[in-house]
Parts: sequence; C-alpha cells; structure tokens
Amino acid sequence: MFKSILKIAARSLRKNKFFTFINISGLSASITCCLLIALYIHNEWTYDGFHEKGNRIHRMLMEYSIGGELSQTSSTSTKLAPSFQRHFPEVESTVRMEKTIRTVRYENNFFNESSFYFADSTFFNIFSFPLLRGNALSVLQQPNKVVLTENAAKKYFGDTDPVGKLLLVGSSAEPYEVTGVAANCPSNSHIKFDFIASFSSLGAAQEETYFNANYFTYFLLKDGTSLPAFQQKIKTFMQQEAKNEGENIYINFLPEPLTKIHLYSKFESFEANSSITFVQMLLAVAVLILLIACFTYINLATARSLERAKEVGVRKTIGASKKQVFIQFITESGLLTAAGFIVSLLLVLFLLPAFNQLTEKSLSLRVLYQPAAIIFSIILLMLISLFAGSYPALVLSRFNPITVLKGSIKKSKSGFGLQQSLVVFQFVITVFLISSTLIIKNQLKYIQEKKLGFNREHVMVMPVDSRMVERMQTIKTELKQVPGVKMVASAYDAPTHIKGGYSVRKPEMAENEEIPVNANPVDEDFVKATGLEIIAGENLSRQDIIDISKQGDSLVYHFILNEKAVAALGWTTENAVNKRLIMGNRKGFVKGIVRDFNYKSLHEPIGALVLFPDTWTRVMMVKTDGNNLSQTIALLENKWKQVVPHRPFEFNFMDEEYDKMYFAESTLSKVLSLFSILAILLACLGLIGLSTFVAQQKVKEIGIRKVLGAGVMQIAGLLSKQFLWLVIIASIIALPLAWWATSGWLQEFAFRITPGWELFALAALCAVIITIACVSYQAIKAALANPVKSLRSE
Repeated sequence: MFKSILKIAARSLRKNKFFTFINISGLSASITCCLLIALYIHNEWTYDGFHEKGNRIHRMLMEYSIGGELSQTSSTSTKLAPSFQRHFPEVESTVRMEKTIRTVRYENNFFNESSFYFADSTFFNIFSFPLLRGNALSVLQQPNKVVLTENAAKKYFGDTDPVGKLLLVGSSAEPYEVTGVAANCPSNSHIKFDFIASFSSLGAAQEETYFNANYFTYFLLKDGTSLPAFQQKIKTFMQQEAKNEGENIYINFLPEPLTKIHLYSKFESFEANSSITFVQMLLAVAVLILLIACFTYINLATARSLERAKEVGVRKTIGASKKQVFIQFITESGLLTAAGFIVSLLLVLFLLPAFNQLTEKSLSLRVLYQPAAIIFSIILLMLISLFAGSYPALVLSRFNPITVLKGSIKKSKSGFGLQQSLVVFQFVITVFLISSTLIIKNQLKYIQEKKLGFNREHVMVMPVDSRMVERMQTIKTELKQVPGVKMVASAYDAPTHIKGGYSVRKPEMAENEEIPVNANPVDEDFVKATGLEIIAGENLSRQDIIDISKQGDSLVYHFILNEKAVAALGWTTENAVNKRLIMGNRKGFVKGIVRDFNYKSLHEPIGALVLFPDTWTRVMMVKTDGNNLSQTIALLENKWKQVVPHRPFEFNFMDEEYDKMYFAESTLSKVLSLFSILAILLACLGLIGLSTFVAQQKVKEIGIRKVLGAGVMQIAGLLSKQFLWLVIIASIIALPLAWWATSGWLQEFAFRITPGWELFALAALCAVIITIACVSYQAIKAALANPVKSLRSE
C-alpha cells in the first residue's frame, strides 16, 4: 500500500509542476536559512564548551569602590590568584593571563604578533588546549619559556621541530625557549593564542597587590563547590583585606562562569563578546522564515483542495478511508519537505564559504554529521511535514464523496478564512523583519556618523614598544617629514577606547573621598592629532612632558579634564583651570578642559576623563591628510624601516578599530538584511502561487465582467484589492511588534536613535509595493485574456 501511496504522491507532484516548484523552492530556501543559522548558533552556544573542566572554570571580576562610585571590571591584579589559593580550599588551581602585542624574530623572519599571551604554568592543566609536543605541567614552569600553536610553529620553523629553539621576543630581543607546540585554538574559544609564554617572565608582575589590575584571572574550583557559599566567603574575606588597604575602600571579587563569558558578559575579554540577544534574534528569524514557507504550502494546498476534491471523492467511493486519504496527502507533504531538505543541503554546501565571510566565522558542515544533528534534522523534517501538511490533509480527507461528485463542493468557501489569515501571518513576519532591519541599520548608521568629539578619519594607529619610547621624539620628527603626514602623537590608549582606571581628588578632600575616573597618559600632540576641542585653558606642551620625566618628589603634573570630570569635582568650566588636583601619587594643576567626547563604546555613557603628560605610551597615531593615501603609506613604510628597523611596519586605521567595537551589531545587521530579503522572496513566492490560483478560479467571473464592459485596470484592481487589504492588516499588526522588539535592543546603547514614523511607514510601503508587484502580473494577465475562451464551456 505504501508503494502505491508514494506513486500517487509523486504523480500528483509531477502533474502540478508550478505549485511543486514554488513549494520546494520555499521549503529549500527556508531550510537553508535554518541550517546556516543553526550552524552559527551552535558555534555561539558551544563557545568555550570544549574544555573538559569548563563547568568548574570561572573568571574573576573585580568590584571596587574608594569612597565613591562602585565600579566593576574584568581586569584583576597579581595578588588575587596566590592569595585565594592560600586561603580558600575550594580553589583547586588558578591562572593569570595577559594578552599583548610582541615582536617575534627567528633568524631573518620577524613579525608583530597580536596574539601573544602570558600565562601561569597551570594554563594547560586548567584549559583543554591539547599539547602536541611538550609536558603540560612543565612547559611554562620557568621564565622565558614559550609554547607555539601549529600555525605559528610552521610560520617560523617550517616543517622542522621547533622545541628547544630560541625566539627573540619584544623590543629588547629577549631569548625565549620553545618548550612545546599546541594544537591551533578552536574558533569557538574566547582565548585564541598563537604564542603563550610563562607568566614568570613578567618580572614586575610578581609584586602582589589588589590594585594595578591589568590581568585576567581564572579559577578552577573543586568538584562540589557551592558557588553562592564560595561567593559569600569571598565577600567576608575581602572585607578584612580591604581594611588593610585603607579606610572606606571596598573590594570584592565575583566568579563568572567560563561558558557565560562570550554571550552574557558585559565586561572586556580577550576578544569582542557577542550577545545572547543577537542569538535569540537569529533563532527567531529562522523560525519565522520557516513559518512563511509552511504557510505558503498550506495556502496553496488548501486553495487546490477544490481541484483535488473529485480525486478524493473517487478514492473514497472505491473504499479509501479517511486515514488513507490523510496519509496520502501527508506523504506528499513529506516528499516535498524531503526534496526541499536535499536541495537545502546542496545550497548550504555552496553558500557556507560566503556565509563564513559575512559572519567572519569558520563554520563547518561537520556539525551536521553528528548523531544529535542528524536526529534533530529528522525531527525537524517530520515537524515541517506535519505542520505544513496536516491541515490540507484533514480538509481533503473529510470531503463527502457524494457532495464532491455532485459538484456542489465548488460552491464552498472552505479554507478561505484560513488562506487570508495565513497571508496576513506571512506579511506580519515580512513587515516585522523589514522594519527591524531598517531600525538596526539606522542605529548602525548613527554609530558610524555620530560626531564623537574627536577626528578618527585618516588616522593610522601603530603599536609602540619600549625601544621606540626611548626615541619617540626622533621617530615623530622623522615621520612628520613624510609628505601627506599632518601630525604624529603617542598615548597609552587611542581615543576610541580609553580603559585606564584611576582616582582623583581635590587637595581638601580625604583619600577615601576620591572620585573614580578614566585616565590616559598622552604626549603634547595627542589633542591636536585627534581633533579634541579645548574649551578652556591650554593644551599640554613639550615642557610638560620634559618636567615629569625628571626624578624626585617635587614633580608637578598638568592635567586636562573633560567636562564630566570637572562636574564630578564640583567645579565649572570657567573656574576649573589652574585648580590643584591629585591623581594617585601625581600632584599638579588643571591646565585645560576638553569638550566631552565618546572615548568608549556608545553602549556606555561618557564618564569622567583625565589626560595627563607621560612618556608611558603604547600606541602612536599618525594623522594624514587623506590625499593619495596609498602613496603616503608606502613612503611611511620606507621611513619606518629606516627609523624603526627592529619592528615590522604594521598599522590599523582608527575608524577600523572603532568599527570593530560594533562587530556583533554589524554582523546582526548583515545577517538580518540577508534573511529579510529571503523572507520577502518567500512571501513573494506564496503570493505569486496564490494569486495564480485565485486568477484561475475567477476566470469565468472575469470573462463575464469583461463582456459587461469592465476594463483591464478594474479587473486587475478587483484581484489585487483583496491581497492589499491583507497586507495593510498585517502592517498594522507587525509594526508595533517591531517597535517593541527593537526598543529592547536599542536600550543596550547609551546613545541611540529614536525610530520615527517614517521608518515604519517605509516598511509598510515596501510590503504594499511587493504585493502589487507579485499580484499585478497575474491580475493583468487574467484581465487581458479572451472572455470568449473562458465562457465557451458555459
């Protein structure tokens, strides 16, 4: 019997090629979308999940206050790990880590390595990064030892064994012995190293202090540790420790699960974090697109039920039961879904490289071959088949054969209300996706075009090492001579992301009343090179840099404050200049005030900021005129090789670094745009199929109207009108939903757009235009048909 059912189903699908094509196209496109999104979500949800001890690994967050505002950071100090190892039996092991940029040289090969890490010797015991060569317990035991990944080993040593060989690291060309080779880091790891050196190599970092927090600290807790109880013990312990640091000082540490960092953490990490909101939105998009395809199938199958009514009547007359008829039509649905799935696998294979490029991921189809994925795919196919095919199958299996064979079933309006409802649902989804995409794109446009208070265009940012610091004035002078270079400046942080945490106070304030600020060591050219606006006082001078380079307790600093810092200290812009200020152990005067600028992500409000003179620098900024940029870069590279021969010429543009801060939002916009277009195409397929069928059903009515004098536009309007009303209803439902959904996402930004009515009107207009375009062709084609042919049988 089942063989007969398959034959009949296949024959029916071949007979109605147009509707079969529409259904397979819709299902394959939607399943392709689902599979691509599933690969992406799997990658995000399994981030850091490959570590065998992952459920016991936590990153420590620092929470502190010095008589003022409470602050939290993922950066911790060197004392945290050894102190907790001594005092808490719950702690099995700890590891401190730092990510830096180091110049690495071997013979004639040397490169700037941006994924150079330092870590305690426990690193390979806590984390599950496989060592291909070397002993996990000893590779980082001694100073000046380093482990390379496979790729890094091949880059420097080719096919030869690197273990035991020496690499020259950093500006001082310190020799580091290669003690091991690790497998390349997985793509779904927030720790992605090429080199990992022993933490003991950082001599100055061995001093134990709770402040000077420049490292990330991870704890491996023992089995059975109660996290709430452990956290309470930390709080009690740190209350006593804080008293030893001084009065009105609050310090606490909060464990953050390793597997929560990538999607849930709002704190800085080794790479930009993603967002669980982003993942949830993509999951919703996959489900919505799949619903559109299913609704299209239901609509077309229900619309064609009148055509197949006689088939059902004949089959029931010769003995077929309701169950057999139901199975027949569910089998057709299953065949269509299976065909769509096969096509979608081919499409995923073809589209995955482009999707990886779009999302900057390394997704692999291997995930789909895992038993869990295969079982999930089978369940998904069954659900799609049942969801899409159940209603049409139930409608057709319930037909009364006598009524059908008499022909009276043609007068029925069965399923008409459902068809209208499904069209509305399809366009609710489509309008929702269009309006959401428009809002996200406008927020990204706002981010890119917002006046940040500094100039980031045509500014090259280059890493600096200690050897360059010693010759900074000479290097700057030489680079300024390059045609096209307007200004050269140095600082610890570029203005796109200033992270340094400090505290300031007025001389009359007690130490426990200090105000937390961000601060950035800069040179005298920083303000000019970045285009900051001084609204009171003066800029720093070369003499200010020279003054603080002297030794002794009589050093006098000159500070530049932003407006927020001035207000936090209780001053005004007019009277703040020349006021005395103390920042840590630095004493001096306020020399100038700059207008507030966004020195952090637009997710965060502008805070209090201090710029102070120092030779302690990490980046150099080269401001160019933007004319003939390629020639300027070539000339700069030649000059660089002359004045900085020990370091490769590498740079990033400041606006590129700024854009990297919004990688997750940019990816969301691109992916949502892609799948919104797909949703539109799927909705169009459904409309074309349904409008074709409606036109066929109304062919005699159209013939009569033409005979009675109706024009082409009148008839076209008659067919289009019923669909336009459905789209208008869908827009009324979808637009408030889109506003509600995106407003939650926008709340994550301190600086954001307020979506205006024009965005929602544009989304609705797009839906109307799409409907007219899809329906008009069939409507006009039906209106131009010869009425004699359509009425000949009457």
